[in-house]
Amino acid sequence: MSNPSKTKIEYGDFQTPLSLARQVGQKLVKLGISPDLIIEPTCGIGNFIEIATQNFPSTRKIIGLEINVEHLKLLETRKKLWERSENIELIQGDFFHFNWEKILENQGSLLILGNFPWVTNSQQSRINSTNLPIKSNFSNDSGIKALTGKSNFDISEWMLLQTTSWLENRHGYIAMLCKTSVARKFLAHLHAKRIGIQQAMLYQIDAKRYFNACVDACLLFCEFKPHIYHYDYLVYQSLESEQTQNIGYRNGRVVRDLKKFEQLSQYDGHSKVSWRSGIKHDCSNILELRKKDNHYFNKLGEIVDVEPKYLYPLLKGSDIANGRTKHTERYILVTQREVGDITDSIQKDAPKTWKYLEAHESYFNARKSRIYHYRSRFSIFGVGNYSFTPYKIAICGLYKKLAFRLIQPIEQKPVVFDDTVYFLSFDDEAEAILIFEILTSQNTLDFYSSLIFWDEKRPIKSNILNRFDPYQFG
Repeated sequence: MSNPSKTKIEYGDFQTPLSLARQVGQKLVKLGISPDLIIEPTCGIGNFIEIATQNFPSTRKIIGLEINVEHLKLLETRKKLWERSENIELIQGDFFHFNWEKILENQGSLLILGNFPWVTNSQQSRINSTNLPIKSNFSNDSGIKALTGKSNFDISEWMLLQTTSWLENRHGYIAMLCKTSVARKFLAHLHAKRIGIQQAMLYQIDAKRYFNACVDACLLFCEFKPHIYHYDYLVYQSLESEQTQNIGYRNGRVVRDLKKFEQLSQYDGHSKVSWRSGIKHDCSNILELRKKDNHYFNKLGEIVDVEPKYLYPLLKGSDIANGRTKHTERYILVTQREVGDITDSIQKDAPKTWKYLEAHESYFNARKSRIYHYRSRFSIFGVGNYSFTPYKIAICGLYKKLAFRLIQPIEQKPVVFDDTVYFLSFDDEAEAILIFEILTSQNTLDFYSSLIFWDEKRPIKSNILNRFDPYQFG
């Protein structure tokens, strides 16, 4: 038999190694669950089906659905070697178009078991797979979030959300291997929709070892029970570990470290001033310039001759995170003072800049994001009066550390940032220094840290930063 960990199902998901499936089965037995019906919705070559037959002898029926015919043939061969094989029903079908209602008519407690695909909808499209859900903004992202790509999602996230309708009004369980970030989004969905939960746990697994995947992953376990709403959950360091971390919801929002948060709960509120993100333009080849020997060069290697009126010093997220804030060789053409401004005024105010932009208009027209459609020529986003204040406090959202920086003008011009940076803006230097001291105090850093999930791609977010009002302690 081929190595299951090297075999991919058509969805693009890795098969679960039998050794890991066995560990999951043993953990479920220790949790004391005893389902009447077990469903593995993408069963592959059947490693979870096998451990289900071994660990749940009282289960009346085990159902496996698989789209790949070759995998089903292999599974049929393996099935003949197992005891209680008459309780196993194997079905060839596609999760996204399968009629689950008839199967779910079975009474009793239900366990949904397995390992959904770990790819995103955009990745699935790139491999020309047709196994996708019907495209919709299923997370209900609105406006700019949906347009700028926030609605790109993991296939497993969509599939997990579908299973909530199977369990919403009955007693049952989910035991699913998935990315840790997907598990948290799923639990947040249960909280937001007030779906009945008895208990939930995450058991971290070594995705590099089992799947050769560099991602934080876990076994997600949930017990569903109508009219019980227990949304705090435990995170274990491994399937064998007894050490836990408590995660839950306070004031309607998720908290990573409940113990630390509750010590500093007086810090939780809403900031009177909003953290802004830097400039989004999707045209770095043209708008971002580097200064060398008193000349400006774009990323195409061209010498650029423009007026200083629209040119501002630029600090990127890496500069902020690493403390490179006093000097810069990077500059950016900021074509608008406010989102929606007409850019044609540049022609009169700075004719050399206008000539440069027009000569490279094809780069602007090639921008794919819908946010630029039907906007003024050379439009950008993430710009406003706050972009041009002389003093700022900035932090990069991508780095796994709380590194606030006090930013002052460079070459007597206000500094602007790329869209990986969040910042507060100030006209008064003394005020900026006072707020900076508050933000960098140990209590403030501990409070923010209790909210931040450091394994996420962008761990520091504006909605987290905005939960603390520095003026309340100023």
